[in-house]
Amino acid sequence: MRTILHCDCNSFYSTVEIASNPLLRGKPMAVCGDPAMRHGIILAKSAEAKACGIYTGEVLWEAKKKCPQLHLIVARHTTYLEYARALRSICRRYTPFVEPFGLDECWLDVSHHALSGEEIAAQIRQAARTELGVTASVGVSFNKVFAKLASDLRKPDATVIITEKNFQTKAWRQPVDSLLYVGRATKRRLAGMGIHTVGDLANCDTDLLHRLFGKNGLTMQRFARGQDETPVLSPETADDIKSIGNSTTPPHDIRCEEEAKSILYLLCESVTARIRRHQVACSTVSI
Repeated sequence: MRTILHCDCNSFYSTVEIASNPLLRGKPMAVCGDPAMRHGIILAKSAEAKACGIYTGEVLWEAKKKCPQLHLIVARHTTYLEYARALRSICRRYTPFVEPFGLDECWLDVSHHALSGEEIAAQIRQAARTELGVTASVGVSFNKVFAKLASDLRKPDATVIITEKNFQTKAWRQPVDSLLYVGRATKRRLAGMGIHTVGDLANCDTDLLHRLFGKNGLTMQRFARGQDETPVLSPETADDIKSIGNSTTPPHDIRCEEEAKSILYLLCESVTARIRRHQVACSTVSI
């Protein structure tokens, strides 16, 4: 049986900034684009800023109106990339099979390690705290999809385990969009069919899903049923990668060029970091 971990840094940009400047600890702060741009947006925020009602994607002038004492830090993507690489180096102490997912997340295949997945998760979290000054939530499961779902269930700095015996209890009760690749538009279509949880999707009529979503519908249902055999790709298996991409769903409609640029730059940084990590080149770029 496989043992797959998904490591997800908590509030990555803001915790990196706090680790770099401890004077920010305990203060409301947010990472953003250039504060001189009135319509820039919040990319990440501290717990104190969140308590003031500030959310990711909010325009800066609205955030400052809510919290006049808010410390705005211009995003430093090179620094975040260095921290992300350092965290993946910690993960590679346990296995060469470490696959980045975005900038601050990665999967590990530790199936043949002497330690249990839970023990490895605890050690990774401890090393992230003591060596880097950041926290991470780690999901432990028998496949990549449920490992990622598990890492999202408890934050910050926590380990959640989903097994073949308990996944119907732990995973099936979660909202359907907690499943990998189920976005906002798909969630709305599924809700129209009366599908609101991962369990609903797992138990839905397969032919109906196929008719409405094609192959993607079958894939979603397999994932919901725990039938995911997708391998964790290491640099040595980079040749198996056909494409590298990333996406996000903003919390509100994008209405100006500055907001669109901020999100686009963030996604580009993530994708190019993974291209460099796998030491590959691309022939086609699509947006």
